[in-house]
Amino acid sequence: MIQSSRGPFPQTRMRRLRAHAFSRRLVREHALSPADLIYPVFVLEGRQQRESVASMPGIERLSVDLLTDLAREAHDLGIPALAIFPVIPAERKSLRAEEAWNPDGLVQRTVKALKDAVPELGLITDVALDPYTTHGQDGIIDDSGYVLNDVTTDALVQQALSHAEAGADIVAPSDMMDGRVGAIRNMLEQHSHPNTLIMAYAAKYASAYYGPFRDAVGSAANIKGGNKYSYQMDPGNSDEALHECALDLAEGADMIMVKPGMPYLDIVRRVKTELQAPTFAYQVSGEYAMHMAAFQQGWLAQEPVMLESLLAFKRAGCDGILTYFALQAARALQD
Repeated sequence: MIQSSRGPFPQTRMRRLRAHAFSRRLVREHALSPADLIYPVFVLEGRQQRESVASMPGIERLSVDLLTDLAREAHDLGIPALAIFPVIPAERKSLRAEEAWNPDGLVQRTVKALKDAVPELGLITDVALDPYTTHGQDGIIDDSGYVLNDVTTDALVQQALSHAEAGADIVAPSDMMDGRVGAIRNMLEQHSHPNTLIMAYAAKYASAYYGPFRDAVGSAANIKGGNKYSYQMDPGNSDEALHECALDLAEGADMIMVKPGMPYLDIVRRVKTELQAPTFAYQVSGEYAMHMAAFQQGWLAQEPVMLESLLAFKRAGCDGILTYFALQAARALQD
């Protein structure tokens, strides 16, 4: 129980500080700015290509040339980084996901193009195999369908190195294989990429909130009702998240992420308090879709609810937030 040094009512009136706008601003404990936001984007092949994501109103898959314009807008709004997720054509998917480390692959070309266009903008690349596998799992599977940890890690290392060589500022392994952060860090050091950051999806839960994202990148049809329970975390566990995050930091992660976001803010608070490391969270596609559905029905007011939801991440301890509301929120924060 909190031990307050304040006197009893009426010596203490908690509402005094709330009575005026200036005093509310003076004592506000947490604030949100565009610098807290990371914008996840979906890139596809071709030129002048634009596809709406039906389950994520307002979100589009864009070809690299159109994404370049979006990147400039994000940078002008004060958003520090984009997180890039590829939409891989079916003919380039395989059991072993070899396209993931193709030096002329979609992500690698996107990174180069965006760095040429907006060099000051941070670029975060997803290190995982699910966009590239015919089965939609985040790794390489055996005959029974089980994702093989060490074989997958070898592939992830090649993928991460190809992203770093293309110019990615941050590689973000989201696969939840054991030991992959250390393996990636060692490879980056060996190949003269000591300043490439690793943002580890350290506490990624086997959540039901990811459905619209899988629609967006085209992996929903591949996984065909399967699950990722054998490598993503059980939603009932919180102590385990601390171990996952601590291990990734020990292996060389520069920052750690909790995913999903709002349903797991208790995990964010524990991670930030107990590990005191740069901590991020992802307001995932399902969270975005639920909000947008309520906004479109007129059940919730869009701007204040959007900003309140993001402020909750800051209050829980997040240093940054991956959110599909990044552009809208940055515009609102500048008004």
